[in-house]
Amino acid sequence: MAAGEEGALWSIMGYLISGLLIWGGIGYGIDRWLGTHFFLLIGLLLGGGASLYLVWLRFGRK
Repeated sequence: MAAGEEGALWSIMGYLISGLLIWGGIGYGIDRWLGTHFFLLIGLLLGGGASLYLVWLRFGRK
């Protein structure tokens, strides 16, 4: 594996993990604040979708 490909792999993993952590954390905080149980799921779905979109924008288009 070339050095550039390895760097791209780590960037993709960083995007995916950070999207889930940030938006999932926001959803968790809203759930704790409002006493609900569905904003965490919404946050995780939003974070996953947004991070996949960012990966596509950065690495998928040619």
